[in-house]
Amino acid sequence: MRTSHPDLAWLLENLLERTPQTRYALVLSKDGLKLSHTYGLTVDRADQLAAIASGIQSLSHGASIEFGDGTGGLRQSMTEFHGGLLFIVEAGEGAHLAVVATEDADPGIIGHNMNELVEQIGEYLTAPPRAPQQSNRPL
Repeated sequence: MRTSHPDLAWLLENLLERTPQTRYALVLSKDGLKLSHTYGLTVDRADQLAAIASGIQSLSHGASIEFGDGTGGLRQSMTEFHGGLLFIVEAGEGAHLAVVATEDADPGIIGHNMNELVEQIGEYLTAPPRAPQQSNRPL
């Protein structure tokens, strides 16, 4: 199953359709689990992108604490690499939205459309922390 909410994949596809030069979109939990992704990503590549995005967000959070105002507040991350761009924004409690675009994409349009999507459907983009599993073994 690609999504925990049936409309989320459709909304991610819509984001790509209305944002030029975007290739993939993914919603992930803070700890790196994919929650939903666009159809252009295979399951393995979605897992890989979720792990990468989670790591980038974690490092950016640390930079915010150390070099920002100390609150750890993080608005967005953008990574530019040969052949593309990766944008990541917070998308509700414990969730992030990641978009991969071509290197000639307009970062302003992508950031605007991502934030607009988060504002419209933020309640669907929430991933509460997972509770640790209880062991049933006697001590």
